[in-house]
Amino acid sequence: MYSVNQRFDNQYIPEQELLTSGNLACAGCGASLSMRLALKALGKPTVLAVPACCWTIIPGAFPRSIMEVPFFNCAFETTAATISGIKAAFRRRGMGEICVVGWAGDGGTLDIGIQALSGAAERNEDVVYICYDNEAYMNTGIQRSSATPRGSWTTTTPVKNPKSEPKKDIDEIMIAHKIPYLATATAAYPHDMIAKLKKARTIKGTRFIHLFSSCPTGWRMPENLSIEVMRLAVLTNLFPLYEVEHAEVYRQTVVPEEIKPVEEYIRLQGRFRHLTEEDLRELQSMVDKRFASLKEKFEKSEALK
Repeated sequence: MYSVNQRFDNQYIPEQELLTSGNLACAGCGASLSMRLALKALGKPTVLAVPACCWTIIPGAFPRSIMEVPFFNCAFETTAATISGIKAAFRRRGMGEICVVGWAGDGGTLDIGIQALSGAAERNEDVVYICYDNEAYMNTGIQRSSATPRGSWTTTTPVKNPKSEPKKDIDEIMIAHKIPYLATATAAYPHDMIAKLKKARTIKGTRFIHLFSSCPTGWRMPENLSIEVMRLAVLTNLFPLYEVEHAEVYRQTVVPEEIKPVEEYIRLQGRFRHLTEEDLRELQSMVDKRFASLKEKFEKSEALK
């Protein structure tokens, strides 16, 4: 079905669990599984800062928590500023080895938090920023974000007026900041995700991880399709898995042996049920065009080896 860069395929998934039982996530929540895998990869010592999002609810109500690492709640727009400050405080105390991580949704990253994120990236703060992207403001009622794909239903882009704008390309925005490391990942390919987060932990400077995270509730699909849909996003080239080092070297880490049509991904989700055949052709064309541009960068980087 796909081939994986050998460096990533050999990665094992650590047994250590830094989440306890009893989380409050919806059934099939991609964000819950993503956090579990992310903490397995990052290990201790790690500190998290999380703004308003599903993950302010999932750990449970104070004073109880499922988290086995320090967990700070911060304002919606301040994730990158908060982790910058936490990292500076640790350095001042001689504790610079602690991995400081911002964990925010697409709304808190691409929209409300992009000003602080841009500032942190411009300063090349020594932090890991992880955006778990479920393509809408799911925690507050499934409202449209700038990560919502064109044609998608949300409560603020109803079927008669679905989102007409394309998804914001946050990856190229971050690459334009010349950060040392960026990667896309998804829990549907756990070895790839684990390897990228382990690698990110060893790098100094701003590291940005873009996680594609299914939301059965907001995507209007059965919870048992969560992994399959995330995997199809990769196999259709809708969400290719790759990494970029120093804003120059692009490397595809999971290469589908056979590219599947975008329709296979779309038809499993109720949020796209209203799309016509013409709409599907337009979406396929958009995906093909974007991937063709990425492929040129993969090939150019490979030729420079």
